[in-house]
Order: sequence, then C-alpha cells, then structure tokens
Amino acid sequence: MIEIVEVDDFLHNLEKASNIDLQVVTPTLPLFKANSVSDDATAQRSIIGDAKGAFKAILANCFLLAFNMSPHAELSSTSSENPAPAVQRAFDGFLTENINENHLPSVENRSHLRYTPEEEVHDLVCVGFGPASLAIGVALHDALDGTDASLMDVPGLQTRSPKVAFLEKQSQFAWHAGMLLPGAKMQITFMKDMATLRNPRSEFTFLNYLHQKDRLVEFANLNTFLPARVEYEDYMKWCASWFEDVVSYDQEVVKVVPEKCASGEITTFTVVSRNQLTGRTEARRTKHVVIAAGGRPNIPRPFPSHHPKVIHSSKFAYTSKQVLPDYQAPYKVAVIGNGQSAAEIFDFLHANYPNSQTRLLIKGGALRPSDDSPFVNEIFNPSRVDSTFNRESRLRSTTLLEDKGTNYGVVRLNLLEHIYETLYMQRIRYGSSPEAEATQWPHRIMPYRRVMEVGDSPVLKNGVRLTIQDQSPLYFSEVPGGQERKEVMDVDAVFVATGYLRDLHETLLQDARHLMPGGDLADAKWTVQRDYKIRFEEKRVAEDAGVWLQGCCETTHGLSDTLLSILACRGGEMVRSLFEQPTKWDSGDVLGGFEERN
Repeated sequence: MIEIVEVDDFLHNLEKASNIDLQVVTPTLPLFKANSVSDDATAQRSIIGDAKGAFKAILANCFLLAFNMSPHAELSSTSSENPAPAVQRAFDGFLTENINENHLPSVENRSHLRYTPEEEVHDLVCVGFGPASLAIGVALHDALDGTDASLMDVPGLQTRSPKVAFLEKQSQFAWHAGMLLPGAKMQITFMKDMATLRNPRSEFTFLNYLHQKDRLVEFANLNTFLPARVEYEDYMKWCASWFEDVVSYDQEVVKVVPEKCASGEITTFTVVSRNQLTGRTEARRTKHVVIAAGGRPNIPRPFPSHHPKVIHSSKFAYTSKQVLPDYQAPYKVAVIGNGQSAAEIFDFLHANYPNSQTRLLIKGGALRPSDDSPFVNEIFNPSRVDSTFNRESRLRSTTLLEDKGTNYGVVRLNLLEHIYETLYMQRIRYGSSPEAEATQWPHRIMPYRRVMEVGDSPVLKNGVRLTIQDQSPLYFSEVPGGQERKEVMDVDAVFVATGYLRDLHETLLQDARHLMPGGDLADAKWTVQRDYKIRFEEKRVAEDAGVWLQGCCETTHGLSDTLLSILACRGGEMVRSLFEQPTKWDSGDVLGGFEERN
C-alpha cells in the first residue's frame, strides 16, 4: 500500500471551520475518503495524482456550495449580489492556514492525467511516446491545470479529465539515444521546448526543468541558447516522468482497427499492441487515435537491412563500442551521408580512434552549412504551417524543395569549420599532394561517391567490401567526355547516416483502408486535414472520433513537421482538435470517486 496522509483530518478541520457537514453537500465524499486510504492501486493512483490540482479544486467547489446552503456561514447577503467572491476569499484564507505540502498527498512530478484500465473505453490512445506525443500530454496537463488560457474553453475537457493512454515500443523514454555523442549540441534554441511558445507559465518549460534540477544559474552562465543534446534529452525524460501513470512501455502497436457500429458510423477504434516482455497481445478501445510512431531507419539499397557491420546512425552511440571495441586499433571505417549525423560520426571517429582510417562518402561536391539565420528560421514558425498547408500542391512542393537546405544534407557551421581544421592539420603532417591524400591521410572526405555494391570482404575478417562509383564530372560516364571509374573499399564497419522513413501509419491502418475516400484504391495514401486528422470517406466515421497523424505530414504541413520547433504550439492545436467535440459518457462514469458534472 502506498503511504499517503489521512484525508479525514483535513476534511474534519474544513467541516469544523465552516460549521457544515460536507457529506450533505456531496454524497460522493465518503467514496473519496475511502479511496484515500484504500489498498486498491487504481484508487490510490487516482487520489495521489489529483492531490495538488483536482483535490483543491473539488474541495473549493464543496466549500462554495456549503457556504451557499449553510445557515452558519458568516456572509452578509447584502454585501454582494453574488457571494461567490467573498466565499472564495474565505476559502483561500482557510487554505492558507490549513493546507501546505504536509497536509496534502505528497507527489512529485505527476500530471493531471489518470491511469485508465485497459478494458475501459479511452478518450485517446497515442501510438508512440516520443516528443510529439509528449507535447500532447504536456498541453493536456496545462489545459487541465488552468495555466494555458488558450485551452481553457476546449469543450471536451470541461466536465472530466480524459482517459488517455500512451503506448511506446521502447522500454523507456529515449530521444535519439544513438546520437547522444559527447559535446553534441542542440540545433535549436531551448525556447522551443515542450511548452514555452504556447504557455510560458507551464511547469514543463526548459527553464523550470533547470530550476527543479538546481542548475538554472549555472546554465545562465553558459550564455547560450543551445544546450547539450544529452541535457535536452534529460529534460524530455524529466517531462516524460510526469506521465508514468498513463504510459505503457514495451508495447509495440501492430494495428489500428475501426470497430463496427450499429448506427453505421465508426465511433471507436481498437488499438492492438504486443507486450514485448511477455508476448501478450493487448487491445484498447478508444474514440481518438494519434499515430506518432516516429521514423524508422532508412537504409537504402544496395546496403543490406540487417548486417552486423552495416549500422544506421540511429544506433551509433551504443553499437560502435561493440563493432569497434579497441580504441587504439587500426580500424578501417566508412561513413555514408552528407548531413549533421554523418559529420558528427566522422568527427567522433577521428577524435576517439586515432589509429583508424575513416572515409566519409558524400554524394555532392562538398559538405554544406545549414542556414539558421533569422529570416530563414521563420520557416519553422508555428504560423508558417497555415500558409504552407493552404498553398496549391505544386507551389508547396517547390517551396519545400527550396527550404530543404535548412534541415536536410547540411551541417552546423561550427562543426564544418572544426572538421576542416582537422583535415588541414593532416596536410601539415602528411602533405597536400593528391597521392599523399589518397595513401597517407587517415581521415578523408570523398565527394561525388555512390556505393554500387555491398558484399563480404575477401581481405578483412568479418569485413565489408564496398564497390564505389566516382560520379565527379571527370569520372561520370553520363557526362559528355567522362570516363567511368569504380573503386573498391574494404572496411571493418559501415555507418549509414541516410535519414528516416515515416510511413508506419500506412501499415498500422491497413484494416481501415476501406474507409478511405473513394474506397481502397491501389497505391492510395492517407491524407490529412490542417488539424492532422485523417480524411475518411464522408459519414463513415463519427465527428467525435477519428485518427490523427504526427511527424509524417511534411509534404502538406512543411519542414517543421518532423522537428522539435513547433511541438509546443502543435500540442495545443492537437488538444483542441481531439477534444473539440464533447464526448458522450454514461452517467455512472466517475473521476477519482466523484460523479462527473453534467
């Protein structure tokens, strides 16, 4: 049993101060009091989680009602046409004298969302619990907490706390764990955290995280807007810890199935998941589904998808030590890609494997810097999503292509300069001739290279052989006068930094394809509205039900769709879209032992 303070003493003091019987005011009070000392884990979780928010609000409601009906209430009816403000002041005074952290259940970092048993119909099930789903959870907490004025009037949140579940495949919250390299910095300001741009008063701001961790002053002394990547992941883990009650880890969602309904319209969906620890299949019914499963590693042809020595960048931090265990060994390593991740891996190998030979193969002529200048950064403003979505599709595609240089295949300038300086030092030591570069430089960038074949190395034990085409103008056969040139490279490991695919929703929604507009047409893809809600065929799905997509809508919503930049604001938009329609529930549904308001 979880130990919490006795609620009876508090209620007794409240009744004594007001000379009223609170059980007359609310018949469900005994249930609340019983739950407060119950052995039932669900009841305890509900009480403890509500302690600092809903507990005070409910008691305040009781107090207001009690004063309105109690003959002993010392309030003059002539003092005000509406006595509520005076009652509120009286209650506030009572709270000041009687409530502190020792009087209420002591709970650290607990959201206003409550655990819902698997068999109950949920309001919302989120597939995945990465930054996108976390932002939705944070926005929901802020809406229920009353700190976000923009979400105070959401109809579906006016009468009850929603029944929410997050299902996550990983065993714990993690964000790009495979690329948390020493010294790696964030590429966006910490102001674009889970809450600040939507609600600076939220408990979930990065600054409040620093305050809670007792590092605010020291961080300020760093004089930077770009925290270390490892610190930002810790910040998001801290945010995620608030939602432990409603997150189920080690749950791999395998499909989302629309449920048949007698009325003809789909009103609920079943989210089917597999417990990766037990193998047990679980099913949760819900009115709303958010698919925010993130991207899966993109390993393009001709690289094999499953090879112990061909590794995607998303796994680099914890697999490089296994593949390259000896930091002093003369390994031969190839890195594929021309973006930030590829550059970071290339730089890490140079710094930590001094005797290795590292080759960075890029398809272009040079590594290019990302553009994070102020005007260009406006591409990632939350308001830009509207203008992007509303553009004609051809113009939108052209704009996205123009903007890709801000995020794809580019590297932060300070890292570029550092790598260039590293290569320059090799010129001093080994010489600048093409022959010296090809035969003596331990670390090289090889431009205009394309890997044509991948196989086992005949000269390196357990190694990989790459057959590479030089596509520079001199050696590219498709260029007039060009000559075809291929070379082979034998390496101990290949690290592929070629991005992610974001199409898991197509697999998860296979059983719902008959609900597509026009039916299940061959090669048809799911489309979404501005609010990220999937377009189903008219009158097939009820207005207060549906499926929403997150992180896979770049072609319609812009480059920021897969990034952290707009998560705070988008989380608020999602909450409003999800709960715009009040949900109809049976009168027997209760919250924390209290009947729901009508």
